[in-house]
Amino acid sequence: MTGMEARDTELKKELNATLQARRELGDEYESALVDSFLEKVDQRIDGVVERGMRRRLAEQQMVAARGARTPKPTDSFGERFGFGIVSLVVAIPLSGIGGGVAGLSGLLVTWVGIVGVNVVQAARTHPGIFRGWRRGSAKDGDRWED
Repeated sequence: MTGMEARDTELKKELNATLQARRELGDEYESALVDSFLEKVDQRIDGVVERGMRRRLAEQQMVAARGARTPKPTDSFGERFGFGIVSLVVAIPLSGIGGGVAGLSGLLVTWVGIVGVNVVQAARTHPGIFRGWRRGSAKDGDRWED
């Protein structure tokens, strides 16, 4: 049982106890019992919000601490062009070796590796490049999200 499930179970027990107390004490105590239960729910919500705020603050502090050391994305045309040319030049002998040694499967593995290296390079130089890929289900239509 996870922490959230345990808290939900606790809250259900509190609600059942409140309802049982209302049955035993009658209508005249209903308002006080409801107020007491709502106070417990408020405390639970406050605890969840506080933990979330502490977590976000810690994440922001970590980002700020790493900020000075974060490598800046390189976006120069020369680097992209050079990487593409080198990638294609290296692909020729690698394709020959992969195809000669292992046939079609070797050729496929070689090109999957070449494409993979280029995807990693694109992601490194443009961190947000893959954010526009489709998300959601088919019922969402042909929308692209940012």
